[in-house]
Amino acid sequence: MKARIVNGLNTAGFAWLSPMVLLASGDNPREQLHALWQRVGLPLLAIGIFLMLWAAGAAQVNTSLGQLPGPAQTWAQAKNLHAEHRAERERAEAFYERQEQRHERQLARNPDAKLVYRDYTGAPTFYDQIWTSLQTVFAGFVLATIIAIPIGVACGLSDTLNTAISPLIQVFKPVSPLAWLPIITIVVSAVYVTPDPMIEKSFINSALTVTLCSLWPTLINTAVGVSRIDSDLINVGRVINLPLATRIRRIALPASLPMIFTGLRISLGIGWMVLIAAEMLAQNPGLGKFVWDEFQNGSSNSLGRILVAVITIGLIGFLLDWLMLTLQRLVSYETDR
Repeated sequence: MKARIVNGLNTAGFAWLSPMVLLASGDNPREQLHALWQRVGLPLLAIGIFLMLWAAGAAQVNTSLGQLPGPAQTWAQAKNLHAEHRAERERAEAFYERQEQRHERQLARNPDAKLVYRDYTGAPTFYDQIWTSLQTVFAGFVLATIIAIPIGVACGLSDTLNTAISPLIQVFKPVSPLAWLPIITIVVSAVYVTPDPMIEKSFINSALTVTLCSLWPTLINTAVGVSRIDSDLINVGRVINLPLATRIRRIALPASLPMIFTGLRISLGIGWMVLIAAEMLAQNPGLGKFVWDEFQNGSSNSLGRILVAVITIGLIGFLLDWLMLTLQRLVSYETDR
């Protein structure tokens, strides 16, 4: 039972909790306390030192908007953003309640009355911007994965195809998202023409920018992973006349999963960074736009709110990487990393 709990924690990315479980069971207390210090104590100490250095350094920096916010001021702005979100949700609830009351009065006067439903159009809150960015990055990442893995598998299985495509990959891989964004915006505006779009153009522009900038690590790692498979495995599949799709599904993909997931983790991290830059440049909804709006606002609270956004962007990036690593461990049964 103890071993299963520890393995489950390690698989889920909570290896730092394992010493606590082993310590509670009386398993070599000295060794577990040392492991707990290494996995929990040292990181907390480093965070504490960083916060003290931040507070001391911020107090020495004066800007045109006032003193650079320290941890306490940044936390205060985080609480303000949360309060603004709750106030906005209350206004939305009150709006829909009034709308329902109007509909009830209309139906009381005329049971056949045609009711008009309107959506609340208040300003998006900080949490709304986070949700928008998450939706966008996952849309772009999934599309990039759908494109990159099949091409990567094909390149890994065929030296001819790999040689043909490699120059294109090397040319397009280093292109900045700031270069792709204007092209994507112009193309989408020309192609996606409809008076009542189901998906906003800004969402498509940001998602496609993420796709074009994040597919390369997955494509390259998939190709390398497949090309490194033991040739005997591929030859056995050919000898027993396995269909190509079966060889890919049963041999190529399982054997190259670690490399594929490494590419996926890199792609998702790149996609998240690219998205913030794209939202800032194109003023598309999301965390990037929030940062730019606060910069343009120039109030005394702007720096603190920008720092909240910066920390949030970093934490979300960390959580996305943890999510992909946990998924890798679950799929490939790796629990020792």
